[in-house]
Amino acid sequence: MTITQLQYLLSVAEYQNYTVAAKKSFVTQPTLSMQINKLEDELGIQIFDRSKKPVQLTEIGQSIVNQARNIVNEANRMKDVVDQFKGVIGGDFKIGIIPTIMPTLLPMFLTTFTKKYPKVKLIIEEFHTEEILEKLKLGQLDCALVATPLQDEKIKEEVLYYEPFMAYMPNRKIHLDEIDINALETENVLLLQEGHCFKNNIINFCKINDRENQHNFVLESGSFETLIKLCEEGIGVTFIPYLHTLQINEKAQKNLVHFKDPKPAREISLIYTKTELKKHIIDALGQTLRQVIKGAIQFQNVQITSPVKKLEIRN
Repeated sequence: MTITQLQYLLSVAEYQNYTVAAKKSFVTQPTLSMQINKLEDELGIQIFDRSKKPVQLTEIGQSIVNQARNIVNEANRMKDVVDQFKGVIGGDFKIGIIPTIMPTLLPMFLTTFTKKYPKVKLIIEEFHTEEILEKLKLGQLDCALVATPLQDEKIKEEVLYYEPFMAYMPNRKIHLDEIDINALETENVLLLQEGHCFKNNIINFCKINDRENQHNFVLESGSFETLIKLCEEGIGVTFIPYLHTLQINEKAQKNLVHFKDPKPAREISLIYTKTELKKHIIDALGQTLRQVIKGAIQFQNVQITSPVKKLEIRN
């Protein structure tokens, strides 16, 4: 039994396809199949049911995969220990980011991080929070950027900042500098589609009952741009996270309204499993994120004097 065999095993379990698993493992399909066959012969059991499409784990196969994941993680930890001792920050590093953070936060840190740590190959994917948690626990992601708290005992959370929401109200009849969140007509609030934690944030803040929505349509959009355009058509109002407001045009900026204290906000964190694999890279990423966010906010403060538009940065 070898670590390489176990890695091939985990790859097939993840992709449920020998050809795809071989491609992802950078070996030929016959080589991968031969190594898994050898492992099955050594253990005297069948790990995969190849008669099914996609390939399925047998009952004992699932237990073997769970144990293989632990062994591979511990082997990787040994390499992490050596890399940290040598001061090496490099190798593949997989990050998951939720959709409402990806378009704003990724452009802020990607160039800075890759220039500072050129030996790290970032593999960045967009998932909803539930998918991220599953992939973290399966070892398919090294860390993630999500809205917290998650209250998951297997996950560590490092809070990066608190991001306030702003109301987008293009058709208000009177000028407003601030609005009380309780003054909004909740039946007119446009929300993102199911699966977005941002939607859940807003429902909780406004105490909205989704069933009270009075529109004669069902909106399934994951795009703030779509919500903004609908608001401009007079259909309703929506909430925009602060960093996203920095990207909209000057005309649209005039439709933004701050909330009165206590302002609704979301907590954004860097999360990873308690195994803390590749912790030296996680720390480097966290440090970069805090620096670029703080820099962006300081730049904005040159032009925006209202303290409402500041993010609280966690050190």
